[in-house]
Amino acid sequence: MAKAIMVQGTMSNAGKSLIAAGLCRIFHQDGYRVAPFKSQNMALNSFITEEGLEMGRAQVMQAEAAGIRPSVLMNPILLKPTNEMGSQVIVNGEVLGTMNARDYYKYKKNLLPDIQKAYDTLSAENDIIVIEGAGSPAEINLKQDDLVNMGMAKMAKAPVLLVGDIDRGGVFAQLIGTVDLLEAEERAMVKGLIINKFRGDKSILDPGIVMLEEKSGIPVVGVAPYLQIQVEDEDSLSERFDRKQEVGILDIAVIRVPRISNFTDFNPLESISGVSLRYVKHPNELKNPDMIILPGTKNTMDDLRWLRESGMEAAILKEASKGKIIFGICGGYQMLGDTLSDPYGVEAGGTIRGMGLIPMDTVFAQSKTRTRVTGCFGSLTGDLAPLNGAALEGYEIHMGESTLKNGAAAATKIQDSVSGEEKADGAYCKNVCGTYVHGVFDREEVVEALLQVLGPKKGVDVSEMKGMDFAAFKETQYDILAEELRKHLDMKRIYEILEEGVTK
Repeated sequence: MAKAIMVQGTMSNAGKSLIAAGLCRIFHQDGYRVAPFKSQNMALNSFITEEGLEMGRAQVMQAEAAGIRPSVLMNPILLKPTNEMGSQVIVNGEVLGTMNARDYYKYKKNLLPDIQKAYDTLSAENDIIVIEGAGSPAEINLKQDDLVNMGMAKMAKAPVLLVGDIDRGGVFAQLIGTVDLLEAEERAMVKGLIINKFRGDKSILDPGIVMLEEKSGIPVVGVAPYLQIQVEDEDSLSERFDRKQEVGILDIAVIRVPRISNFTDFNPLESISGVSLRYVKHPNELKNPDMIILPGTKNTMDDLRWLRESGMEAAILKEASKGKIIFGICGGYQMLGDTLSDPYGVEAGGTIRGMGLIPMDTVFAQSKTRTRVTGCFGSLTGDLAPLNGAALEGYEIHMGESTLKNGAAAATKIQDSVSGEEKADGAYCKNVCGTYVHGVFDREEVVEALLQVLGPKKGVDVSEMKGMDFAAFKETQYDILAEELRKHLDMKRIYEILEEGVTK
């Protein structure tokens, strides 16, 4: 069985996912078979595997860093919030059902065998497992039946590295407070502390590190810097949303709906010199974009109501009437149609009027479409014609089925990689286009075709603006991550912790 090491944090967004990914990359570079694992993930960023199963995006990122293909074994439980009180529960890649928080809390111990089986299978196939926790292990109201932090560490007999976020302030209180709230047995499993997201002169921090080690009795195994690298974020705490972005030569506005999902779809667009990609919540933030994107959402009907009530829908329709390019993905695509109907109560129930930009109707089904696809854009006309023939690949993950009406034509031709079925996907009408395919912008060919749509329309030369092979680009980012962590973490001590486990 593999040796294990676990990365826990003092809070959400302390940097657990990134540290875990960096360790995966380092162990991979050092010649080990390594895999990530997170027993339970709560996120709206999900992914569909080659088998058509759904898992959290963070473990996909970590699998890429480890040089292996993603598997649902790496994330046996995924919770996708549908509203303030409930989540869709996905077990081993398939939907179990929707539960409110109290019911899930009572039920979750029934999932321990699924977690154990997934972990044991992964452990038998690898040399090292890098386990990621969730939130904080010191949530004392949630410690009973814990299966993602110290409960998981005990199950895997994994030594723990505890990560604190100095960028938010109070890192010493974070780390000491977390350690002090652990039971003695749990405290003994914490073998190293990591201060993360540090900016400045480390020598100024050194006296605090000495005191931290004295008070906790646990060594600090690294002070990781604040890294400006582009890897996929864990959840809606993403700093992308709060970043102030200057308007570029070409400006793309992504509407930040309340339940935005799979916003990793837009990472490739952020990497193009001369293109600004801004997440906007209010009509006054929209400004004068060259393209507006309606992203995926876990609750299409409620987010469409939010668009309407906030005034954002009226602002988008105004820009569409000017001929601006409007692009929808998954739930955002469904919003562009005439009607959305939910006869089975998958979301809010009933029927709601769409934005009316594409002649189509959407009906939510009881079963979820989950598959990977390959294909290309079809015979688009007018402003969208440069997209014709551009090859794409990605995945579908949706409950609704959309039916086109007169005036709309399919946007893409795709093949289901799981079933082999060939089908039309999405739709376009004049300057408005939509698709169910997540990852549609990952291919360099699609991005460059999109630049050819936007540039001439604005009257700017885009010949020097290039897309990129995003998969290759991510590889460089993982290498940078590993290089920086090797500089700032005591990898010799971390390897010793890995070898010693929790028996000493």
